[in-house]
Amino acid sequence: MAADLHLPHQRAAANQTLTAQCHCKAVHFTVTVPTSALPLPVHLCHCSICRYTHGTLCSFHAPLPKGVEPEFVPPSSIASSLTGYIHSAQAASERFFCTTCGCHIGDRDLTLDPDTGKPEWRVATSIFSAHDEGTFQIRSHVFTDPAVEPNLATWLPSINSRAIHVWNPHPNDPHFPLASSPPPKPDLDDTNLLLSQCHCAGVRFTLPRPSESEASDPFLARYLRPSPTPSSFQKKEKDDTTTTLTGPATIKRIACVCVCSDCRLVSGAHAVPWTFAPLKRIQPPIPPGFEGFGTLRAYRSSEKVTRAFCGVCGATVFYALDVAERTPCEEKRVVDVAVGLLRDWEGRAAVEEWVTWRTGRLAGVRSGLEFDRGFAEGLGEGLASWGVKRHGESVTFNIPQD
Repeated sequence: MAADLHLPHQRAAANQTLTAQCHCKAVHFTVTVPTSALPLPVHLCHCSICRYTHGTLCSFHAPLPKGVEPEFVPPSSIASSLTGYIHSAQAASERFFCTTCGCHIGDRDLTLDPDTGKPEWRVATSIFSAHDEGTFQIRSHVFTDPAVEPNLATWLPSINSRAIHVWNPHPNDPHFPLASSPPPKPDLDDTNLLLSQCHCAGVRFTLPRPSESEASDPFLARYLRPSPTPSSFQKKEKDDTTTTLTGPATIKRIACVCVCSDCRLVSGAHAVPWTFAPLKRIQPPIPPGFEGFGTLRAYRSSEKVTRAFCGVCGATVFYALDVAERTPCEEKRVVDVAVGLLRDWEGRAAVEEWVTWRTGRLAGVRSGLEFDRGFAEGLGEGLASWGVKRHGESVTFNIPQD
């Protein structure tokens, strides 16, 4: 046997241990990877499966080197801390999320790698304690459905002046039958309703367009804002996302992108998009505490904040803040609704025709910068640039208690 000629400090430097935890800390694990494999490449997956299992615009995943698996720190374990979800009979992997707070931690192949005898993992990089360019590097957007515009690929073309590659399979590629095919059209008979439905369909409800009573109410009107709608005029270019909209304005619900640490650690994604609506306008009726509706599970992320996620597939669904600025009375209680789950009567992701995006400022930007400065700065710049191209200005408006 050959002698190990490495000095102790040289042997230690050959590997680096990275630590991950969810918001409630019930999930706690490390991964030890060769330093030669760093930074781990991160891809942002925009497929409908990832959107509807996360409630976000995309997932943030990095494949671990072959043979490397998460090492759970007791009492955390797969059996005691996580819920698994296999999205279809054709799925190649099982997704895992925290049973308590809903945070996605990644997915594990259902078959073993023939070379290592172990399943390969893709981990959610958003839950690691460090996310700098030396450990994780966001390199690609994948499955960027052109029907889902705008999306995070639209708003994040580069990080630190480094272009992010966009990859999509060839249409009808047999290797990607599920991610390449559009989701089925919802059975909605009203074009003024949005469907919110997680991937497993355990959470399903509708959200209507703003009513005249909402628009005339001084409190509820703060969550509405007019903006042009893409379908109300002809496109000027093939890429409609760069065309300045000049058509008539429509009253819509406001929406923002949050990069705060709480949203990140309960979703397993760097950024969570939210829109806002009176809970009373959602049908079927949702209980004030969220529990007892379909497969919803409630999680108290702070003294005044209750969140809700699907207990079967892990999708982020609701955020509710118990303060007067959001709930002057139960009849006017306003909750945040995850935009990633919304779709219209044709099955299209509900974005510009239904909401007015705040493009001038990210929510939770301070903690977003602390976690991953390059990402937060890149997204903020890209969102503002898109706002100028799309609406002639980067729009900033106040969202109570955002």
